[in-house]
Amino acid sequence: MRLRSSGPIYVDASLESKPVVVKVEVERESAPLRPSRRVKTEESVGVKREKVEKVEGHAAPKKKTRRAIEAKKRAPRREPSNWREILKGIEEMRANKDAEVDKYGCEVFFDESFPPHVSLPRAHSGDDEQSNERPGLTIESMLEIDQQELAQLIRPVGFFNHKAKYIKQTAEILTKQAEVEGRDIVDIPNTYEGLVALPGVGPKMSTLVMNCAWNNTVGICVDTHVHRISNRLKWVKTWNKNNPKSQNPEKTRAELEDWLPKEHWGPINPLLVGFGQTICLPRGPRCNECKIRGICPSANSSAI
Repeated sequence: MRLRSSGPIYVDASLESKPVVVKVEVERESAPLRPSRRVKTEESVGVKREKVEKVEGHAAPKKKTRRAIEAKKRAPRREPSNWREILKGIEEMRANKDAEVDKYGCEVFFDESFPPHVSLPRAHSGDDEQSNERPGLTIESMLEIDQQELAQLIRPVGFFNHKAKYIKQTAEILTKQAEVEGRDIVDIPNTYEGLVALPGVGPKMSTLVMNCAWNNTVGICVDTHVHRISNRLKWVKTWNKNNPKSQNPEKTRAELEDWLPKEHWGPINPLLVGFGQTICLPRGPRCNECKIRGICPSANSSAI
C-alpha cells in the first residue's frame, strides 16, 4: 500500500498548535472490488445451478422421443387359435353382400384411376352411399369446379370443406406431374409413397387405393370397423377404453400383419367393414344374430 497526497500541504504558523488535516488517497494494487464480487456471484450461481440440474436429473428423467419409442423392437403378435373358424363364420354372414360397402365402396368403382382416390377422402367420416352418388368425377371437372361449390356438393360427408380443398389440390398436382413427365393421361401414383404424399391422404387411404386401383396389396387397410372388430375378437390388443385418443389404427395393422396370411390382407377390409355395418355395430352389436357368438370372446359385452 502506498500513500499519496492530493497536493501540497500548507501550515499556518498561527495554527501550529492545532492539528493539521491531511487528505490522503489510497491506491490499491489488488483487483477492483466490483469484478471480484461479480466473479464470486457467478461462481456461486454456477454451483447452485449445477446442484439443481443434478437433483432434477434424478427426479425427472428425460422423456424418450417418439422416434425412439417406435424404433424399439416390438414382439410379433401370435396367431389366435381359432381365427380361421371365426373368419369362416363372418364370411358366411357376409355371403349376401348386403352392406353399404358392397354397393358403394371403393372396390366397386368402374373407373380404376382418379375416382377411387377421390372417393376415399369423401368416404372418410361419411357413408359409402354419399361418397358415390355424384356423377362427373374426372380430373377436368375437379379442375374446373369452384372449391366452395365442390364443398357444397359433398356437404353430407364429414369435414367437407377440408376434403374439397384436398381434392382440388390433388387434381392440380396430378395434372402438373403428368405435364412434367410428358404424359397425356393424368393418373394417380402407382406407389404407396406417391399416394401418401398427396394432400389429405394417410396410410389407410394409400393402402386401400393400392389394392383397389393398382391391384397391389401392400398392407391391411384398417378403418374404424376393422380396428373395433379386431379388438373385440382379441385378434389384436390396441384398444384402450379409458383413453380413446390413444388408440392407433396403425398398431392394429401391424399386429394383424404379424400373423394373418397375406392372401387375406386385401379381402379382410371389406369383409369386416360390412360385418361392422350390419351385425357387429359400434353401439348395440346384434350378438343374438351373430353366428360366431359362441366363440366370440366379446359376445354380449360392452367392453369395446
